[in-house]
Amino acid sequence: DQHTHIFNAQVWMPENPYQWKNPGFVRPAEPPLIYEAHIGMAGEEERVHTFSEFRENILPRIKANGYNTLQLMAIPEHPYYGSFGYHVSSFFAVSSRFGTPDELKHLIDEAHGIGIAVIMDLVHSHAVKNEVEGLGNFDGTRFQFFHEGGKGEHPAWDSYCFNYGKNEVIHFLLSNIKFWLEEYRFDGFRFDGITSMLYFDHGLGKAFTRYDDYFGPNVDHEAITFLRLANKLIKQVNPNALSIAEDMSGMPGLAAPVESGGLGFDYRMAMGVPDFWIKIIKEKADDEWEVGDIFYQLTSKRLDEKVVSYAESHDQALVGDKTIIFRLIDKEMYFSMRKDQPNLIVDRGIALHKMIRLATATTAGGAYLNFMGNEFGHPEWIDFPREGNGWSYHHCRRIWSISENPELKFHWLYDFDKEMIQFISEHKLLTIPPVDLVLENKPDKVLAYHRGLFLFVFNFNPTQSFPDYGIPLGPGKYKIVLNTDSSRFGGYDRVDEDISYYTLPNGKLTSQHFLKLYLPARTAMVLKKIDFPKVR
Repeated sequence: DQHTHIFNAQVWMPENPYQWKNPGFVRPAEPPLIYEAHIGMAGEEERVHTFSEFRENILPRIKANGYNTLQLMAIPEHPYYGSFGYHVSSFFAVSSRFGTPDELKHLIDEAHGIGIAVIMDLVHSHAVKNEVEGLGNFDGTRFQFFHEGGKGEHPAWDSYCFNYGKNEVIHFLLSNIKFWLEEYRFDGFRFDGITSMLYFDHGLGKAFTRYDDYFGPNVDHEAITFLRLANKLIKQVNPNALSIAEDMSGMPGLAAPVESGGLGFDYRMAMGVPDFWIKIIKEKADDEWEVGDIFYQLTSKRLDEKVVSYAESHDQALVGDKTIIFRLIDKEMYFSMRKDQPNLIVDRGIALHKMIRLATATTAGGAYLNFMGNEFGHPEWIDFPREGNGWSYHHCRRIWSISENPELKFHWLYDFDKEMIQFISEHKLLTIPPVDLVLENKPDKVLAYHRGLFLFVFNFNPTQSFPDYGIPLGPGKYKIVLNTDSSRFGGYDRVDEDISYYTLPNGKLTSQHFLKLYLPARTAMVLKKIDFPKVR
């Protein structure tokens, strides 16, 4: 057939446009507690799941767990499912794999109805090379949208790089931002691959240890101009919209307002935090963990910028990498997760999983993120169907049932995450910027810090419990509000949560006060300071 049809499209023009039930939704002013999710792999069956199934089955979980922001991956159309949505072909099209545009609107509308903001992964850092589906040869040339030659090809991603110096390209991308905000009522974006945009070498193999790395001739000023315009436009369309930069370089000013000379993002991802946790789990024995270093790594950020802190995102769950729970427990995940199967490796993994999350979330520099399933220690990595696995969906799903099975240990982690997120939300913890170090005892491996009215105490010691451990504080009365050693979360109930704890002076009444606590090995607790009753 000499008239071969090589272009395929679905046109969505319903006679009755979608009627929004919550048109007046305004994103809550509270700090984002983000639940990162992928629609297709959100169910238990070995297939691609849908917007409607997510709305009915997963959205209520996210609400019940206390998260206030849903971050959706892989929304724009992409030819290869296994790209996780990062090789976009059709920038204005909803991926037809998951359902219709109206079903996506229904999902967002229902999320708004229960007070959850919805943001999407926006991929403006590169585009798929495919010429049939994408922009690669749209007018018969590469250079309509992309740079020519080597500059137009990403050496690590097998994709094309946009030419941000062309007005037409900038108009196309800015229109795309406006489209998702207005047509689908998304509440903002997590911009993917910002490091790749900021630098001509895409930041590949660079450590970014000095200011010359951020502001030298390697910086692409056309991309910086585009990002400033993008963030300015987002706030013009929706002043309450959220803008997050996925950047590993830590460029100063990235999350500072455009008016102050910054790039205008509200937050940047604290990408060093998950890397730090992986590094110490992989490279250091438990008795080599340094609590001062942990505190420094979790709180290290510029004071004028807010960050999204996280222990692990989708990146750490992909095949070829390992989630935190798998690094801690490994093959014992398959043999010893029933409650009637005692196992010291599993005990250690569950204890540290809770402590790592509690430390990361409660020191967060403005926002916190969790990837779907990681909250209960999902036992398997994510492996999208591909030629190498026989196009199998076996590892491209989430097995929710294990998190609810009372005979398995996974629900301990699930229940802990729920209480932790609800504690952070209820007390507006992340609205309090200062995280003040109280105690860092290197030999004992005990860490304590204050945030607002709350005291956080961690004993990372793998073997040693401490009775009457003194935490130096001002005079006060404290109550335990969250405790990783509670039997509800798989602990041993070694700490009395019902009594009040009073600081005691070391000598005279005016001398240094200490809060005496029993600190079991590998546990953490949160205490709230309660005012002394007034003496009449």
